[in-house]
Amino acid sequence: MIEQQNKSKPRPTSEPAMRAGQLGRELPQSLEAEEHLLACCFIDGTDTVAMCLEEKVGAESFFAPANQLIFEKIIDLYNRSLPIDIAVLAEELRLDGRLEAVGGFAYLTQVSSRIPTTAQAAYFIRRVRDLALLRKIIRTAGGIIERSFELDSGVGEFLDQVEKDMFSVTQLGVDERVRPMKEPTKEAFTVIDKMLHHRGELTGVTSGFKDLDALTFGFQKQEMIILAARPSMGKTSLALNFAESAALPKKGTPAAVLVFSLEMSAAQLALRMLCCRAKVNMKRLREGFVKENGDEYRSLLQAADEFSKSPIFIDDSSALTIMQLRAKARRAHSRQKLGMIIVDYLQLLSPTDGRMPREQQVAEASRGLKALAKELDVPVVVLSQLNRASEKENRVPKLADLRESGSIEQDADVVLMLARPRDADEKFQVAADAAELIVAKQRNGPVGELKLTFLRDITRFENFHQ
Repeated sequence: MIEQQNKSKPRPTSEPAMRAGQLGRELPQSLEAEEHLLACCFIDGTDTVAMCLEEKVGAESFFAPANQLIFEKIIDLYNRSLPIDIAVLAEELRLDGRLEAVGGFAYLTQVSSRIPTTAQAAYFIRRVRDLALLRKIIRTAGGIIERSFELDSGVGEFLDQVEKDMFSVTQLGVDERVRPMKEPTKEAFTVIDKMLHHRGELTGVTSGFKDLDALTFGFQKQEMIILAARPSMGKTSLALNFAESAALPKKGTPAAVLVFSLEMSAAQLALRMLCCRAKVNMKRLREGFVKENGDEYRSLLQAADEFSKSPIFIDDSSALTIMQLRAKARRAHSRQKLGMIIVDYLQLLSPTDGRMPREQQVAEASRGLKALAKELDVPVVVLSQLNRASEKENRVPKLADLRESGSIEQDADVVLMLARPRDADEKFQVAADAAELIVAKQRNGPVGELKLTFLRDITRFENFHQ
């Protein structure tokens, strides 16, 4: 058994290696790097093992079966606060009946004497991790190829599964190292300095409404903002006003906005945004009362020119799953750095598993959107439906009215609720000339109520005027 570790001995094989051999290639590996890393563990187990765990290096990260067994036992000793010593390790392996499987005490001695110090431990950890990641990519890609040949139906579901598989692999390479307090403190103080020297200046993306910006200081990076209302209250109109204000601000730098419209087509949204910005009555336009050479038409042309040059992107794909939406957002962000994402609306996202209860489906989408905000470092504005409770009880909406899942209010950093005026009659079904916007939750700021003026002829919200 000792001889199998000699350099003249063929390298250990496994099922993945056999599969790679069938393709005429050998899987990426370095037995020397693995042995050097194990030697570092024997020299300074506590520190090196902690670094391994931080970099997500586990027993499965090693190629040689013997090295996998040794590192698995090292982790076991570390978790039990026992010394990571050759004699202790050998005895533990002997008690498990696996000492001979790793090459006996002689191989442990050989490995432990590979290097004299742990000076290069970080290098060997990264080397072992990266080679394991490459093998994982090869196995995942190979599995995708095999399933592609065998697939006879359900291409849409298959593509979704492929996206999941590849995303799970790429996440293994993401650096999630704990940051020292010095770094986030420096970032926080930059914001503090901005507040002190630029009083009243926004720290996030503007909403376009002075009262709302006064409460939130703009939509902040990594936040999920829920905009909830009953149907026909103007959620989409208000969200489009947010997009317009962010991409075409009156002052400041434009922010690129990606709009996912699961309910309306891109052409419908564009028509609404054009009429809204040009302040042209859409009903008059449809009925043919807008003259081709008139002022309204010129206003539409100017708005079209402004939007054509603006960094607004629309995806009107229907039946998107949260994984597909996140993949699309990542690709868009890689092409042009986004400043804000808008999703219209949460309950229309398709479940990744239709067999899950509806509440779990919405919770999965909610968690995914919050994760997307953190991943891309942008605010994500998510439209959501409210249930009928507030209408039945003739009261102002509250957090409990968010439809189909309690996880929405937990995941959200800010919850905005668009409501009808309190003095509206029972037959009121659409947004009135004065609408109430309730900041029902704000993780990092105050809550409150504010009024907006709604211009129903052009479906546009503006700052409230008496």
